[in-house]
Amino acid sequence: MENAIIVAASVLAAGIIGAFAAMGAAKGDGMVTSKTLECMARQPEQASNFQVTMFISVGLIESIPIIAVVIAIVLVFANPFVK
Repeated sequence: MENAIIVAASVLAAGIIGAFAAMGAAKGDGMVTSKTLECMARQPEQASNFQVTMFISVGLIESIPIIAVVIAIVLVFANPFVK
């Protein structure tokens, strides 16, 4: 019975971690994209450079929730609190 509660709490925590990581990445992607569009509007001749930098930044930002979800899933299946 105790293990079931611990496992259920671990699954719930993994879901919460995934949700907050996704929300943070979405906010970060939006901020990067909006700032890139502002830069492109101010300096249209540098638009291609800004676009490349934006895609690299968005890729790095998107890797954070993927890593967070993988760590959360690993902690669910390799839970140190389950006897």
